[in-house]
Amino acid sequence: MNQTYPGEAVTVGSREKILRAAAEMIAEDVAATLSVRAVAARAGVSTGSLRFHFPNQRELQDAVLTRVYEHVFPDDPIRDQSLPARDRLVNCLRQVLAPAGVGAEARRAWGAAYEAFIAPDPTEEIRTAYLAYERAAAARVEYWLGVLADEGVLSDEHRPRQVRFLLTVLNGLSLERALPAGESILRTETETLYTAVDCVLGTRAT
Repeated sequence: MNQTYPGEAVTVGSREKILRAAAEMIAEDVAATLSVRAVAARAGVSTGSLRFHFPNQRELQDAVLTRVYEHVFPDDPIRDQSLPARDRLVNCLRQVLAPAGVGAEARRAWGAAYEAFIAPDPTEEIRTAYLAYERAAAARVEYWLGVLADEGVLSDEHRPRQVRFLLTVLNGLSLERALPAGESILRTETETLYTAVDCVLGTRAT
């Protein structure tokens, strides 16, 4: 049975239209702001219909991120419930670090980042490019935390702060990969990742 919104028939398909439209906007521009008006216009529905399915922007964003990442990363470690939540989240964070490489490869990556975002004067174009990159990284971490929140593993209350904390840890670890190392990078990196994850989840090694 279809549910209705005052003044408009809301079909079962309208939710799917909204999610598809929002996903298309993200695909075209990862820094796109999923405003209610913009998404509703793209989906061809009223803002009332969108609010009916997604009472606030956060719920819409969470649903879109779930849709996007389930499609792009169908075997995402975060959904492997045969492992504890802390192990799954660490495995996901390792995915972010893997492309950075170690040693010479990491130094080249950081050199490129320096030339692109640090050395030049911070023009609006450079700022926009960096913020788009940062937002994409944050969206992925936010998706992982959202999955764990849906499982009841952690609270949604401090998620933006938790995302920023984990991204800061990842930035530091990727920089360490480019610096001379006196200890085993794998061991120290693993210890740091588990410490960060335990801080976010409120867990500890058993």
